Amino acid sequence: MVKVDKRLMRCAGRAIARFSMIREDDRILLGVSGGKDSLSLLHILRQLQRHAPVRFQLAVITVDPMIEGFNPSPLIPYVEALDVRHFFQREPIFERAREHISGDSFCSWCARMKRGVMYATARREGYNVVALAQHLDDLAESFLMSAFHGGRLKTMKAHYTISDGDLRVIRPLVYAREWQTRTYARKAALPVIGDNCPACFSMPTQRQHMKMLLADEEKRNPLLFKSILSAITPLMSIRDANQP
Repeated sequence: MVKVDKRLMRCAGRAIARFSMIREDDRILLGVSGGKDSLSLLHILRQLQRHAPVRFQLAVITVDPMIEGFNPSPLIPYVEALDVRHFFQREPIFERAREHISGDSFCSWCARMKRGVMYATARREGYNVVALAQHLDDLAESFLMSAFHGGRLKTMKAHYTISDGDLRVIRPLVYAREWQTRTYARKAALPVIGDNCPACFSMPTQRQHMKMLLADEEKRNPLLFKSILSAITPLMSIRDANQP
């Protein structure tokens, strides 16, 4: 396995230290969907386990939303070969969405359902931390969506305790760029599941529009994401009862 790029490791290490994400004897359950970001984070956390002074345990959960054309089952032997405990759960999220979605996008609804499964598994199996793989690009998109469509200055949190008070959620990639995980996934030949959720790819979303807007603006301003990070850093640690 190709070692994680030093710059990507530094980004993760900086975020973990800045937001006190990992504590002694934490039991971390990492959500791995099959995308480049979560697979990259899996190897980052495994590398940290070997070298970081803080001891923690790591397991993986994959929630299969049972969508035609999306098959994350190849992750089972891959994670097993890494000697990491893997919870693979099939949930008919797509079918439920047809019955319950009203005025919401499938992507956001699916994400909430997956988190519910992750939280339930963490509680049942004795894990106190859930790790998610959103990166700086994701946070920038969320920030713009909230400002443009919700009239609020808000983005995803780097580290917070859920409203029930029994689980912490961490996002170690909040300082990393998407191109960094893409580059590492390619170099390390990670088993990325193609078109990670065809249902989302087939439906134009606000998030995709924001992604394109940011990409276009970054061509004119190479320091765009540095400026956005400076603007959203205070928002990344503000407690919000409605935080996803």
